[in-house]
Amino acid sequence: MSTQAKTKSEAVAGNFFEDFRVGQEIRHATPRTMTEADAALNVALYGSRFAINSSDEFARALGLPRAPLDDLAVFHVVIGKTVPDISLNAVANLGYAEFRWGVPVYPGDTLSAHSTVLGLRENSNRASGVVWVRSTGLNQRGEMVLDYVRWVMVHKRDPAAAVPETVVPKTAPSVAPADLIVPKGLSLKGYDDVAAGSSYRWDDYEVGERIDHVSGITLEDSDHMFSTRLYQNTARVHFDAFAGKSTRFGRRLAYGGHVISLARALSFNGLANGFRVAAINAGSHVAPTFGGDTIYAWSEVLEKATLPGHADLGALRMRSIAAKDCPCSTWPGKGADGKYHPAVVLDLDYWLLMPRRRA
Repeated sequence: MSTQAKTKSEAVAGNFFEDFRVGQEIRHATPRTMTEADAALNVALYGSRFAINSSDEFARALGLPRAPLDDLAVFHVVIGKTVPDISLNAVANLGYAEFRWGVPVYPGDTLSAHSTVLGLRENSNRASGVVWVRSTGLNQRGEMVLDYVRWVMVHKRDPAAAVPETVVPKTAPSVAPADLIVPKGLSLKGYDDVAAGSSYRWDDYEVGERIDHVSGITLEDSDHMFSTRLYQNTARVHFDAFAGKSTRFGRRLAYGGHVISLARALSFNGLANGFRVAAINAGSHVAPTFGGDTIYAWSEVLEKATLPGHADLGALRMRSIAAKDCPCSTWPGKGADGKYHPAVVLDLDYWLLMPRRRA
C-alpha cells in the first residue's frame, strides 16, 4: 500500500501579476456586517476622537440617525475584502486616486466589494508588475459606500511568463468639490463646537496654512497585526513574520491604511471640526513603516470650496504628511529636488467636510 499523501488543490495561492487582465471583473468574497464592536475597536486601535463617530447624540443633532462608523474604518473593511484577489501577493501598495465616500455606514450595515482591473505594467526586472484596479464597496441595499482607484505592485509567479500589453490608466488629479457626497439629511444648525473639541470652522482656515499636529503615536507590532486581522486583510507582507524574513526589509511591513488612520487621529489636534473625510485625491506610501516606529503628522490647506446647496458646510482640501521618528515642527516633506525627507512615510491629498459659520 502506498504511503504517499495525496495532494489537494482547493487551497488558493492568490493572483499573481500574470493572472490579471485589463477589464477583468472580480466579485470579492466574505461580506462583512459592521457592529458597534467595530466602532469601539477602531477607537482602541487609533485613538480617534471625532465627535460625530463617538456620540449618537452628537450625530442625531446633525440630522443623522446615530453615530456613523469612522470613514477610515469603512476604507479598511472594503480594502480588506479586495486583498485576497488583488494584493495577496503584493510587494507594496503604491497609491490611491479618485476615492469618494458615499452613504454613511452604521452598525448593522453589511458591506461587500467588487473590482475592475484598469491597467497593467510589468516592471523592468520582470519579477513583478503594477496592477491598477477600481474597487467599489456597497451596503446591503446596493448603495455605494466607497469607490476608488488604487495601484499595487504584485509579484509574478514566473518571471519568464508572458504578460499582456502595458495599459496605464489616466486618473483625475483630484475629486471635484461638486462630486463630494454630503450625507442625506445632514444639517449643521445643531453643531456643537465645544462637544466637537474646537471653535475653528471652515472660515478660519487659510490656503497655505500649515498645522503641526504635535503629538506622536508609537506603532506597535501588536497594533498593526490586530488591525490586519480585524479588517480581514490577508496580505502576507503584513502578518507573516516568517515570510517577512526573506523580503528585502527582513521583517513584516505595517499595513499602510494603519498609518493613514494614525495620521487622521493625530489631525484631531488642529482639525477637530473636519468631521468627515469625503474624498482622497491622491496618496502615496512613500516609505515602509514597521513596529516600533513613532508616527507624527502635519497638514497644509491646499484649497477651500463651498458646496452648492449647503450654506452651513464647506470643504477643505488638505495635504497631510506622516513621518516616522521625526516630530513635524520642521515640516518634513518633499524638497526642491523632488525627493522626500527620509522620515516621510505618507503623503495624502484629501477633502474634509467642515461646518461654516452661520451668517
